[in-house]
Amino acid sequence: MQQAKAGDPGAWDILFRRYQLPLYVYVFELVRDEQTSLDIVQETFIAAVRHISSLRDEAKFGGWLFGIAHQKCVQSWRQQNRAAALREELAELPPEVEEGPDQWFIRLEQEEEFMSLLNELSVPQRSVLLLHFVEDFSLEQISEITDTPLGTVKSRLHYAKRALRKIVEDQEP
Repeated sequence: MQQAKAGDPGAWDILFRRYQLPLYVYVFELVRDEQTSLDIVQETFIAAVRHISSLRDEAKFGGWLFGIAHQKCVQSWRQQNRAAALREELAELPPEVEEGPDQWFIRLEQEEEFMSLLNELSVPQRSVLLLHFVEDFSLEQISEITDTPLGTVKSRLHYAKRALRKIVEDQEP
């Protein structure tokens, strides 16, 4: 972090490689458009480079970076009058080495089904679920990332899980 704050391109390269995919997946699940997601990730890193000096706690870099991305998503929605294009194709992740082809296809199908269920939730609920369960952020970190009170984050998570459970129950025969 000290090297990144000093403007070392090698340090930024390491940070970029570490965070680009999780950041892209998070942004993509919010805006549902590949090109917009790529643009937002790029804008996020540009903003991070410009404002790294404002980061007080280096241990919170990931949350800080996701917070910038979240704000960039909000700006994008405002610019597009909150009319983000929908896309159902999940970006394929490479299979794990110990996984066979059959397990990989089953996992991919389950991920696609889960992501399509998430699309039925509101953006704030979907955002909280993704940050908590996919990106593994604490509720406090999500509160900081989304600039939302902790109580609201807890409430959104509760209602998102309840809504997701109802969607699944309604789909069962």
